[in-house]
Amino acid sequence: MTEEMTTERLGKTLVVTLARPEARNALTVPLVRAVRDALLAAAKDESLRCVVLTGAGGHFCAGADLRANMQDPDMMAHVDQYMDDFHGLVRAIVRCPKPTVAMVDGAAVGFGADLALACDLRVVSERAYVQEKFVGIGLMPDGGGTFWLPRLLGTARAMQMCLLADKVDGKELASLGVAVAAVPAEKLRERTLELCARLEKGPPLAYAAIKESIVASWGDLEEALKRERTNQLRLLKTADLMEGVLAFMQKREPVFQGR
Repeated sequence: MTEEMTTERLGKTLVVTLARPEARNALTVPLVRAVRDALLAAAKDESLRCVVLTGAGGHFCAGADLRANMQDPDMMAHVDQYMDDFHGLVRAIVRCPKPTVAMVDGAAVGFGADLALACDLRVVSERAYVQEKFVGIGLMPDGGGTFWLPRLLGTARAMQMCLLADKVDGKELASLGVAVAAVPAEKLRERTLELCARLEKGPPLAYAAIKESIVASWGDLEEALKRERTNQLRLLKTADLMEGVLAFMQKREPVFQGR
């Protein structure tokens, strides 16, 4: 357990909250592991019917905490394990037999976008947005984004989001059917819990079978994660990454050289 995450049980629903509002709920390894473990435990709890993933302080998740992670002098030496931890969280969401609902307010960026997309359902605020921002520092989506985006938004929009780092706001997510609803921020929790109340009354065995069948119909998520892992590990060794990170720290536009 970590102070960076809270859990709240409301009836037969578990609400898991990323609790680093000072960093827009950016992900550290301890936080990733804590959320993964909470989801794995929820999967085994027969008294639970629904799991909500959300963030504190007006944002969902700003992705991996670049500043904190770059302060670890050994990060590059164990970056493969770092990525495996993050992928473990994605797998925990997808494999959870209970319906998972992303309650998204504010930013869902980078790996945070991938977490929201990995959930079965999404309820968003009107000020919410998803953004695959990896390309800004010379990287690619690595939380299943290349798997979810073409399936949820189509190939053309997936390319636009990944290549140009364009945002998709809450209202558009709802109009595209990616979100169940887009509501004012002050109504987000209420609307989400109304949805959870419906799910709590449903047939849990049927839900588990539906989830498994729909995900399987899309193709092999494991292969997608493997491709992302391989390509991202290669990109993490490039000079372009170092330039992207330096530019991010200095708050300037990066100059990529293709090296």
